[in-house]
Amino acid sequence: MSAEEKIDGLFEKQKEFFRTGITFPVKYRIDALKKLRACIIKHEKNIISALYSDLGKSDFESYMCEIGMVLSEISYLIRHTKKFSKKQKVRTPLSQFHSKSYTLREPYGNTLIMSPWNYPFLLTLDPLADAIAAGNTAIVKPSAYSPVTARIIADITAECFPEEYIAVVLGGRAENSHLLEKKFDFIFFTGSQNVGKSVLAHASEHLTPVVLELGGKSPVIVDKSADIPLAARRIVFGKIINCGQTCIAPDYILCEKSVKPRLIEELKKQIAVQLGKDPLQNPDYGHIINQKHFDRILNLIDMKKVVFGGTFNAEKRKITPTIMDNVDFNDAVMKEEIFGPIIPVLSFNDFHEIFQILKDRPKPLALYIFSTDRSHIEFITTRISYGGGCINDTIIHLATDQMGFGGVGESGMGCYHGKRGFEAFSHEKSIVHKKNWIDLPMRYQPYNRKKYFKFIKFFLK
Repeated sequence: MSAEEKIDGLFEKQKEFFRTGITFPVKYRIDALKKLRACIIKHEKNIISALYSDLGKSDFESYMCEIGMVLSEISYLIRHTKKFSKKQKVRTPLSQFHSKSYTLREPYGNTLIMSPWNYPFLLTLDPLADAIAAGNTAIVKPSAYSPVTARIIADITAECFPEEYIAVVLGGRAENSHLLEKKFDFIFFTGSQNVGKSVLAHASEHLTPVVLELGGKSPVIVDKSADIPLAARRIVFGKIINCGQTCIAPDYILCEKSVKPRLIEELKKQIAVQLGKDPLQNPDYGHIINQKHFDRILNLIDMKKVVFGGTFNAEKRKITPTIMDNVDFNDAVMKEEIFGPIIPVLSFNDFHEIFQILKDRPKPLALYIFSTDRSHIEFITTRISYGGGCINDTIIHLATDQMGFGGVGESGMGCYHGKRGFEAFSHEKSIVHKKNWIDLPMRYQPYNRKKYFKFIKFFLK
């Protein structure tokens, strides 16, 4: 059987399975989430091994940034899915007397989840948990760039669920293309902007709703009021996690000119503190996913502007965190999302230059500001458009089930996590239940303007 025939078969099986209504009861969904959680815990060591093989992630980072976050999301959904699935009563206007109004969440149906290679476990299992909680079936397509993790995901889902409910499709571009030709009820995609455009184009042919979690160049703003040593510590933390291969990693720094020299010195110190004198020898520091991306990142480094780092190990695909100073937007490193351990530093003289710098640039997935100036913080959080971010920290806004995570404009559409994830994978029906014992005649033709017009005005003004 060809890959295309297998996909066609899975797609039809899942359509029939969903139509049986078996996924609608809340108990079925919660039981499925419990199975998934137990299976992840059972295979924790295998997952850690897979992440190390694909990305060189340490056991600590694998649990902190992937496995633990997935388990947290699943546990949250187990506790709250019953509540999220209930009818939500809303106020009924007087003009609809006598009625009751409510909203009800229903699953979209047959969903497609396409995940990336940089956090291959987290960014596959998180949306899958949301899809299950909302009552959907799902075909999951992990990235071919992280094959070992993709395989363990396939093994876990096969152990937990029948393929007519949840199935994993392995492979590359051919499988991606064939999946996108199918008329799914909902598509969830995490990846690059270029591929996101293709996903959206295919979805539009079927008018399929989508969530796109993309990326972009996420800036870090540091003004003169910031705690510089702490800012450096937290910027380096956000940059070196997964070797900078994080969609919300600090992409570049916009620093007030008067404190830039001090910030650069503190960044250098923090790289040494967190990774040691030779980061290339640190076993907890991972590697670039493949040769293609390794070469791409090296080509973004202008050695004339490097003030720290610039070294690499080609055999292990490791690159030392590299600081570049006196960078401008004409440099190669500023023309694309870096997705690697390079820290370009740009400067500004007056804080209000930042709006002019950012206003016409693509909207980033994340933005970070280090400042103790309330007016500066207020200006950035209200006047600059971006997906989400932090004040005086980096990347931690991702790690909460109480807020949605997503982009805006070029960095994506829609959001998920916690309740927002349940909502992303479900449609909200609006329902009015009208009583039979009264039927106001004024709405029916022929209209009696003389008798009822004043009542219409009263009800609807």
